[in-house]
Amino acid sequence: MLPRATATRNMRESVTGKIGGRTHEIQRMIGRAMRAVIDLTKIGERTIWIDCDVIQADGGTRTASVVGAFIAMSDGIIKLNEQKLINSVPIRDTVGAVSVGIVNNQLMLDLDFEEDSNAAVDMTIVATGSGEIVEITFFGRRGYLHEEGV
Repeated sequence: MLPRATATRNMRESVTGKIGGRTHEIQRMIGRAMRAVIDLTKIGERTIWIDCDVIQADGGTRTASVVGAFIAMSDGIIKLNEQKLINSVPIRDTVGAVSVGIVNNQLMLDLDFEEDSNAAVDMTIVATGSGEIVEITFFGRRGYLHEEGV
């Protein structure tokens, strides 16, 4: 996240030289999401680097990163094809993500920061446009599911 994207100032991890666990988690999620919808054999010996900067961290940073990464990857792949550096656009499907949570015993979709911060259960679901689930990441307060009988 960029400095000032959150209520309290944070340093860019690239400046500190150490990438945190949350960043690694989001990087892996983005990578799995992109690999789920592209035929990597058709881009040759290339590496795709996608850099996602969060401008305003008001909830949904994971979901916004997946969607933004897909748009960036698609633009890059299309440009490679237009420049005749690859023979086709090897994107098989679209991919997106949404957050789901339980806040005050209510199921909620697309949580903002306050809802996410107060959620007893918080999930990120990554899926393709054709409905294939790529990933579900689940965070819950300890004992919540047992106590509430969910």
